[in-house]
Amino acid sequence: MIFSVLKNIIKRPFYSLYEKRMEQVSKQWDLPSHIGIILDGNRRWAKIKGLSKVIDGHARGADKLEEVLDWCYESGIEIVTIWIFSTENFSRPQEEVDELLELIEARIRDLEKSPTVHSRELNVGFIGRIELLPDSLQEAIEQLKKSTANYNKHKLNVAIAYGGREEIVDGVRCCISESLEGGKDIDTILEELDHHAIDKHMYLTDSPEPDLIIRTSGEIRLSGFLLWQSAYSEYYFCDTFWPQFRKIDYLRALRSYDQRQRRYGK
Repeated sequence: MIFSVLKNIIKRPFYSLYEKRMEQVSKQWDLPSHIGIILDGNRRWAKIKGLSKVIDGHARGADKLEEVLDWCYESGIEIVTIWIFSTENFSRPQEEVDELLELIEARIRDLEKSPTVHSRELNVGFIGRIELLPDSLQEAIEQLKKSTANYNKHKLNVAIAYGGREEIVDGVRCCISESLEGGKDIDTILEELDHHAIDKHMYLTDSPEPDLIIRTSGEIRLSGFLLWQSAYSEYYFCDTFWPQFRKIDYLRALRSYDQRQRRYGK
């Protein structure tokens, strides 16, 4: 234990120098315009740290999110999409779900009052089956959307009560419903149905597809995150739990993106 602590103390200044060097070099990289982030590992981090309640891990993860968003906007990233609560998360123990949704609501209300949000001209949007959320949370979401609706310098998309398969189902349903309301018969609808028609009804119609998707905690899968939009995205998987995500981890993700040769299926 003592050896581990001493090792970390010795390594700290070297990591600081490495981080500063990476920051300087990153100004020459080809950076993504749109980053998607799967914030994974809050619960496991809380258990490893011996915290009495899982919600404490989520709270630390929410603090980390503010920090990471600062890094993104300082780097010149225009759009960030984060996944904070999936449709599958509703199946977790009810106490944990209630506490997590209460935490999310509190942080959303804080964002609405945040001077940084307004000085940064951050437009905040939400994607997912919002109607499944508690009324008070839906109200907080609408208030934040309304107060940032006229901003266009930076964009933050928050995926909540979100599932990639559900999004595709919703998109197809909306596409077919619109065609039926327009008087088209089912044979015509099926004949004209293609990915362009469906794309107009997906959740992120006002944002370009993500260039880079980052997932923390060592899981090497998307778990349904932006399934439709991520066909040509680059992926970066990080072993670090979300609450421990460091700026050096973020910079490594950007470096990895810069080193990729994007082919878009060609």
